[in-house]
Parts: sequence; structure tokens; C-alpha cells
Amino acid sequence: MAAHWLEIMPRRRKIGVLTFHRCINYGSYWQARCLVEGLRARGDDAVLLDHDSAKVNRAEWRCALRPLLPERTSRSDYRLYALKTRRFLGAFDALPRSARFRLDDPQGLERYDVVIVGSDEVWNLRHPWYGGRPLFYGAGLNVERLVSYAASFGNHDAADGLDGWWTALLKRFSFISVRDENSRRMVRDALNREPELVLDPCLQFPPKVSPGQVQRRQPYIAVYGHSFPAWFTERVRRSAAAHGYKLLSIGYRNDWADEQLLTAGPERFAKLMAASAAIATNFFHGCVFALLYGRPFACATSPYRFNKVRDLADAVGAQKHVVAEDTPTSHFHRLLAEPLGPAVHERIAALRRQSASYLDHVLA
Repeated sequence: MAAHWLEIMPRRRKIGVLTFHRCINYGSYWQARCLVEGLRARGDDAVLLDHDSAKVNRAEWRCALRPLLPERTSRSDYRLYALKTRRFLGAFDALPRSARFRLDDPQGLERYDVVIVGSDEVWNLRHPWYGGRPLFYGAGLNVERLVSYAASFGNHDAADGLDGWWTALLKRFSFISVRDENSRRMVRDALNREPELVLDPCLQFPPKVSPGQVQRRQPYIAVYGHSFPAWFTERVRRSAAAHGYKLLSIGYRNDWADEQLLTAGPERFAKLMAASAAIATNFFHGCVFALLYGRPFACATSPYRFNKVRDLADAVGAQKHVVAEDTPTSHFHRLLAEPLGPAVHERIAALRRQSASYLDHVLA
């Protein structure tokens, strides 16, 4: 009888998720975790493909300990960033992962029914240490079906195109979805096919955290990012003073904030973002977490993150939250005090349905 039941029970799909899951970066960590946990909640046997490279690790840890280069990190901050890094390393070890394999030699990797490449800038050929790694284009993988979810070319602009070798690798993908219009255009121009636009995994499969565990004496604006332009810091400070908020810098030193919290691990970060009164950022996932928790926010763009921040704001109808030097101070006051409009939440809900439909189709 037991054998009979085993014969009729559907086998769980064996899915490998290929992304930047070991970056000392809150957004990279959470997008990887949310995607693999979201797939497992759907009933699939999903794990992160645990690629490893000594060269990449050195670059990652150097950046984690000296994030404000060329500005030097003080000895006291170095110790704080080291503690933050250790907390990330502990969080990585708790994620469901495959056996570890070499980034540039995946030949020993076991076979999967499906490998999902993404999210994050997995196709960004300009990434400072992951750029140009064929693995993220599917090279060398032992897989029945190769698909992408919310993949991005990052700051590799679609106008610069993609050469034939990388295009040939992308042609092996059975299904392609991206998270921004720049990447959509890149795929369209290279392959003459229309990829699906889907949500970042943090918005598609929201992390389960309890902001009630964060106890602060005064409402605060969460400051997430670094190297902000002077015009942005000045207007955020004015807005904080006008609303009676403190400025709490999370993960990076920003001396213009009232308080620095450089040691937060990924869980603490998510709780602090959820419990904030508003968010001031220049990072893509600063915007994502503001949208996720419905927090008022303002985002300054940078050349490296311009494409993905602009396209996210366009996709969910939050364009007014992306600010520039000519944005009036009064506009900042409103952005950091007023709740997100219902149209933004409706657009996110629609994209969530669209993203779920894509996954239903490609994993059918």
C-alpha cells in the first residue's frame, strides 16, 4: 500500500536558484532568501546554488569593510563593519543551499529539473566582480530547463547592446523574465523576444518579520545607502526636523544622520525598515522595502543604480519619490510624511499576480 501511494504522489520539482546570495548587502541577501523561500512555500524543493570563489570573496569582504571608498574607514567603524559582516555570514549559513562548487567550474554540480537565474544584477557585465561570469548566463549547468526570474543587467545600458556570445547563451533559456525596462529592452533587442516584467522577490514573497520587536523612543527616518549628494542630505534633515523624526543610518555611516547603526544583520535591517516612519535612500532595495512596508520615502539616484531605480518607480507608479536637486524642499516634506497612494499598492498587487502567473507557467 505504501508503495502505491508513493507511485501516485507527485514528485517535488528540484529547483536551483542562481543569484548573488553571498553579497554583504541587505538587498542581495533578501532577494535571494525571499525567492528560495517563496518557491519552497509553493511546494518545490528549491535551494540556492552555492557557487564560491576566493577572488570574489576577497572583493566582497573588502567592500563590506571599506564601503565608502575612496574615503577611509576608521578603526572603530572597521570593527563595526566586521561585526555586520559576521552576522551576514551566519545568515548565509542558514539558507537552503546546494553543495558548494567553484564559480568558474560548475561541472560537479548535481542535476536539477529547473535552474532559475535571478533576481539581482546577474546579467550585468559591468558588475565589479561578478561581471562577465558565464555561469549566470547558464554556461556549464546540468539542468533540464533553464529560466530566469527578475534578472537584471543593472547599469549595463540597453543602448550599449549585447554581443553575440552572450546572446547565444541567453537563447538557451526556455523562459525569460526581468525586473526593469532597461533589461526588458536589452533582451528584446538581442533575442527579438518579449520577456515578462516581474516583481523583485522581496515584493513578490514578502519577508516575514515583526516590526513590533523594534522599540525606539522617537519615530525615525531610516537612512539606507551612502555617498548621498549634499542637496539630498540637507532636505532630508529639514524634513526630519519639521516632522520631529530622528535620522537613523542603517548599515553604513552617514555622519549627517542623528544615529549610526552599522552592525545590523539582515533580520535586524528588515525589522528597522518595517518599523520606520519613512525611508531616505539611494539604493534600489531601499525603495523596495519602502514599497513593501508602505512607508513614505524619497530616493536620490546615482549613475550605477539609475536604470533599476527609475524603472521600479515607473512600474509601480512611484515616480514622484525619485527626487533630484531641483526638487523643492516642500515636496520632500510631503514625500517623507504622507502614506503611499492607493494606486501604488494596486499596481504592486497587479504585478504580484502577473509574477505569480509567470512562475505558474514556467514551473508547470
